[in-house]
Amino acid sequence: MGRGQAGRGGLVALAACVGVWLVGSGSSQSIGPPLPSPADALGTQGHYPGSIDPLPGSPPSRIRIPSIRVDAPLTGLGLGPDGSIEVPPPARRDLAGWYRDGTTPGAVGTAVVVGHVDHATGPSVFYHLGALHRGASIEVPRADGRTAVFTVHAVEVYEADRFPDSRVYGPSPRAELRVITCGGGFSPRTGYQGNVVVFAHLTGTY
Repeated sequence: MGRGQAGRGGLVALAACVGVWLVGSGSSQSIGPPLPSPADALGTQGHYPGSIDPLPGSPPSRIRIPSIRVDAPLTGLGLGPDGSIEVPPPARRDLAGWYRDGTTPGAVGTAVVVGHVDHATGPSVFYHLGALHRGASIEVPRADGRTAVFTVHAVEVYEADRFPDSRVYGPSPRAELRVITCGGGFSPRTGYQGNVVVFAHLTGTY
């Protein structure tokens, strides 16, 4: 597994997010977090308006997504024994994680951030991720004192058994970001049926 490539396994890790709040509240399959609009799907040809040159690598400290009111600390995540990406502690509904053995957000390649969609008592950090649209901003403050600003260019939802690893985790000559949570259809028996993935690219710093 190379830098900028999380490899296979993010899907497995996020499958552990089974929708305990929805199960506990007796919600049906039609109720749950928002789903991405087909209008925001990734096109067949990449379009990265406003891309800027990548930054040097530096660990991130937070992620902010103003349009869905996310302002969360980030913790570093590795791989579990089965090769899947770890997930933040379920009890920390305010916490997201970044794959620390891959690209740091803002550096060249594909950085990966994951977080839970819900918690035993209600929505978690990325519950509203599917409501994002193209053009939304994502800010990632870093240890070097710079904040990497990303612009969303696509938001998609994938079924668990059709998760496109290379499309999501593949290397890039630009500075790109993927933000991932559980999503798709919901079953009280098995939980969420897939994942919501936000695709974004570096467009600014401050």
